Amino acid sequence: MAAVRHTESATPTSAEAVAAEPVLRASGIEKSYRRGIWPVQRTRQVLRGADLTLERGEVVGLVGENGSGKSTLMKVLVGALRPDAGTVTVTGRLGYCPQEPVVYERLTCDEHFELFGRAYRMSTDAERASRRALYAALGFERYATTRADQLSGGTLAKLNLGLALLADPDVLLLDEPYAGFDWDTYLRFWDLVAQRREAGHSVLIISHFVADEERFDRLVRLHHGKAVPR
Repeated sequence: MAAVRHTESATPTSAEAVAAEPVLRASGIEKSYRRGIWPVQRTRQVLRGADLTLERGEVVGLVGENGSGKSTLMKVLVGALRPDAGTVTVTGRLGYCPQEPVVYERLTCDEHFELFGRAYRMSTDAERASRRALYAALGFERYATTRADQLSGGTLAKLNLGLALLADPDVLLLDEPYAGFDWDTYLRFWDLVAQRREAGHSVLIISHFVADEERFDRLVRLHHGKAVPR
């Protein structure tokens, strides 16, 4: 039986118990895709009992070849895709940055932040303060009133990341987040990740290659449908 459970806060017996408990736990995740039309139909199993945990204040990299199922696992973790089997438990507020930006072409960057702020049930003051901080951190405040369909690929990637960070999530899941970033933005990105680690927040980053292994607390490889330490 498949299940995905998200909770806004833990119900601990002690502060030590909260700190020791993973903020994300995926157990026995299985997922298959069917291709073709009956009677010529094939089933491809992508995930074969994948297990993954994310501890409080940890930065983890999930790596693997193209087609290994990294994005499928990420979608299962955020609840966008239902697994065939397995369970996922997330404690705290979740932020998700998909590989392909999900934006509205006719809305400006400011309007996107306002819309997502309402979806996160943020107060107007909190949303505006977070928005200003993210513009400054990622360096794209001059595009605040620019529509999404007029943004470059790199600036669109900044907006995509900013929307995931807007509500200061406890658990941040990023699917190829720095694709399209220039070197300056790449360094800004890692500064943000380091700040989240220091604040006790957790980050899971999917990438098909890892150039700076020292920036991660650990790496996990998705191989033959299972997550194994690298």
